[in-house]
Order: sequence, then C-alpha cells, then structure tokens
Amino acid sequence: MAELKYEIVENIGVLSESPKGWTKELNVVSWNGRSPKYDLRDWAPGKEKMGKGVTMTADEVKQLKDILHNRDK
Repeated sequence: MAELKYEIVENIGVLSESPKGWTKELNVVSWNGRSPKYDLRDWAPGKEKMGKGVTMTADEVKQLKDILHNRDK
C-alpha cells in the first residue's frame, strides 16, 4: 500500500472527543500534495492515526450548509 502523505493546513474545530482521546475534527487538509479540501474525520491523540472520513470542496461544504439550513426551517 502506498504511503499516505497529508498536511493539516487549518484546524477549523473539534466536534467531539471520545473517552480514549480520539477527536472528530473539521480541518482543511492537503492529501498527497493536492489542493487542500475540507476534511471531517476522527484523529488519534497526536494525529499519528486517523479514522475514515469525508473530504469536500468549498462548494460541497456550501451545499451541505444550505441543505442543513433548509432542513431546520
């Protein structure tokens, strides 16, 4: 399996933390040197391990925001 390279460009916020210290975070991440995208996933303390997550472009985040906003009406 190829080595996965990532850089957390910006930490936007932590949504929750498990009893074992894993945090569910929204970050802006560059994966394998590509353009940064919004990224929502679980991270181990120290960021040495990560869970499966979802990456989204800025347009997809705006669309998600609109969907959630309209759902709450």
